[in-house]
Amino acid sequence: MKAIISGGGTGGHIFPAIAVAQELKRYNKNIEILFVGAEGKMEMEKVPKAGFEIKGLWISGLQRKLTTRNLLFPVKLLSSLIKANKIVNKFRPDIVISFGGYASGPVAQIANWKGIPLVLQEQNSYPGITNKLLAKNAEKICVAYKGMEKFFEKEKIIFTGNPVRQDISEMDKDINSIALRHFDLVQNKKTVLVFGGSLGARSLNEAVRQNFEKILGDKDDVQLIWQVGKLYYNDYAKPELADHPNVKILPFIDRMDLAYAAADLVVSRAGALTISELSLAAKAVILVPSPNVAEDHQTKNAMSLFDQNAAAFIDDIDIKEKLGNKIIELLNDDKYLERLRANIKKLGRPNAAKEITETIVNIAKKD
Repeated sequence: MKAIISGGGTGGHIFPAIAVAQELKRYNKNIEILFVGAEGKMEMEKVPKAGFEIKGLWISGLQRKLTTRNLLFPVKLLSSLIKANKIVNKFRPDIVISFGGYASGPVAQIANWKGIPLVLQEQNSYPGITNKLLAKNAEKICVAYKGMEKFFEKEKIIFTGNPVRQDISEMDKDINSIALRHFDLVQNKKTVLVFGGSLGARSLNEAVRQNFEKILGDKDDVQLIWQVGKLYYNDYAKPELADHPNVKILPFIDRMDLAYAAADLVVSRAGALTISELSLAAKAVILVPSPNVAEDHQTKNAMSLFDQNAAAFIDDIDIKEKLGNKIIELLNDDKYLERLRANIKKLGRPNAAKEITETIVNIAKKD
């Protein structure tokens, strides 16, 4: 069996794709897998690091604002279709799996023209434009939220949840001490993990900086793992912040399993993949939805958990004012933290990658 996996742009597309690729290899080590992503995007680094081959297309999305960059879109699309056609002709896949993102469009379109079956995986409660356009030609669509019939044909939908990376789905719950050593932190202090997705988040970073002394307190009993994102690392890796003995500032965290294992409390955006990981890791979290996403789906994600008492919530507009006090409030309430952990754990779907793999294999065999 040969499979092409397409998609990327952000960790929310890339890491579920890697999780399914790992599960496919577990199902049958002889399966051949080729990733196709967008040149210059993070998948071109993360996929080879996970041990898979990837080809890049010269593709990007249309800008929402009027810009000269949009003039290049037709040229990029044609170029990507030509290259995708060459990739498909050479690799000869039995099936194509799209995880969303710009690169998925050309590959899936070529697959459709050639009669190669297509499976979609949609991570969010509001689908991206690429998967919405591809849905009519898909055999099956694996989703992570209920009620997706308003976007996709009901008979194509399979509710699987979001696949997460093997290191998180199989995380050893007793590696706290190893995790703390990995980040040069110590035991017997409460550990807060703050991250704004794979690219970082400006408002979250500014809120942490503004509340820096309040979060760390004067009792020397709190320590901080702070992923600021590669775009913002030089702005925050200043001696007055980075040299604090209780702080670890990072541009990106490769070992998220260890970051989760070390954390007593997490502060993060409310992306679908992040919520899936937090659910499997059973972590107490303060969700701060990004205001810059389609249909405000991160707020919908966050409020769904908040209503089930599975997460705390702060609106992005209030983050600078409220973050420090909220962190201290939760760290001082062990019973509430434990309740959040127990409730978010109930939402986890540990078999998502396996269920998606079974769908892929069954369709490929049928074809």
